[in-house]
Amino acid sequence: MSQPPRSNRVHRERNGDHRNYRDSHGDRPSSSDRSSSRPPYYPREADSPPKHQGRDVPRVEHHDSQCTNICSRRGIVLICAVLTNALVLICVVAAQMVTSGLSAMGGLGGFDINSNFNLQGTELQKARDLDMQYSQMRAPGIYGGIAFSLTFGVLSLLFVVAGNKPAHVMSKKLLYGSLVFQAVGAVMYVVAVGLYLHFIIRVNSTDVCQQRERLYSRGGYTWMNCDVSGADAAVALFGLITAILYIAGTVFTVQTIRGVKRYHQERKRREVERQQARANPQRAPLRAETTAV
Repeated sequence: MSQPPRSNRVHRERNGDHRNYRDSHGDRPSSSDRSSSRPPYYPREADSPPKHQGRDVPRVEHHDSQCTNICSRRGIVLICAVLTNALVLICVVAAQMVTSGLSAMGGLGGFDINSNFNLQGTELQKARDLDMQYSQMRAPGIYGGIAFSLTFGVLSLLFVVAGNKPAHVMSKKLLYGSLVFQAVGAVMYVVAVGLYLHFIIRVNSTDVCQQRERLYSRGGYTWMNCDVSGADAAVALFGLITAILYIAGTVFTVQTIRGVKRYHQERKRREVERQQARANPQRAPLRAETTAV
């Protein structure tokens, strides 16, 4: 007998298997069984999300806030310099008020000198004259200290406000200007403190101060002497602290300028590499394969 073709026999065997499955279970095969005999399911392009969907999502760019830029090392040093300049200004004014004498204090704050001061008559008038002369002698140092501290405080504040941008975005003139300002400020503050103390010591060594000290000591005010007062010492102390801050700011500014230079050099180098890659597009995939390995 001739045998049927192999393809027909295989087809009958498959149909017979399905009939046996129906007879044994009484229903059609489940979806899980059917899926096992089907090829794997591949989603169509319509089912998958469009490629441009990720592009439609807006990118969130993270920018450094102005506080982050101002509160850098340079900014913090300049902010501290502003505060110390303000303290120098306050101490200069306080020194003038303390050493101006009781007669001047009585005229300012309602202090009744006749009832609280033991001197009367000609001695009282002499004390007032000496106070006026002593205040006039100290006036150059007082006004100079006020103008000096106020000028450097305002300039420091301006540099703080101007530094609200990243260092690589700031102009080079501003960075170099800040460097020169802090370097000069450190030297000038040291010189100014020395001149201020020298001026105060010279004024306190005059005959006017000596007579004033003896006159006040008769009334029991021994603290009104010709030594350097605490307010004058505070002026010198805060002035030296400001000079130290300007020195630290100079060092930080130099480091920032070097970092900006390295940044621009690296940026130029990358631009040159990009131009070379565009000029020789065949080398780009070779370089990518080498880095991948």
